[in-house]
Amino acid sequence: MATAQQHYGTGRRKTCQARVYLKKGNGKITINDRTLEEYFGGRKAAHMIVRQPLVLLGLESKFDVTVNVKGSGPMGQAGAIRHGITRALLEYDEEGAVPVESDEGEGGTGAQSFRRILRKAGYVTRDSREVERKKVGHRKARKVEQYSKR
Repeated sequence: MATAQQHYGTGRRKTCQARVYLKKGNGKITINDRTLEEYFGGRKAAHMIVRQPLVLLGLESKFDVTVNVKGSGPMGQAGAIRHGITRALLEYDEEGAVPVESDEGEGGTGAQSFRRILRKAGYVTRDSREVERKKVGHRKARKVEQYSKR
């Protein structure tokens, strides 16, 4: 059985992990065996976040995306999926894919690599912000019991 060539990327955000597989197709996005619309429902922001790397490079109708995601909430999962798609696209680009033509006329640089475009948009860097742990003797992570002098 010959399988179509897949490109893999792992994305993380908060406590969420997303395993993303890209393969040539027509733009179908499947998350945990459900479509993007079924999985995120009416969350338009989550739909937008997931599609951002593909839209930026103009590849939204050239790849089928299969995602296995767990942990965190819907927006954290959307961020993790975006990070995973970005990493999978970088893996695809390293294997000799055709670079994207740049719209910028800066000295006629011509074609740019995916990494440069995605880095400029801020999708390559993992968002390292996580919930701070609760400390002993505090009500929350930083909130302290009110001090009473008497």
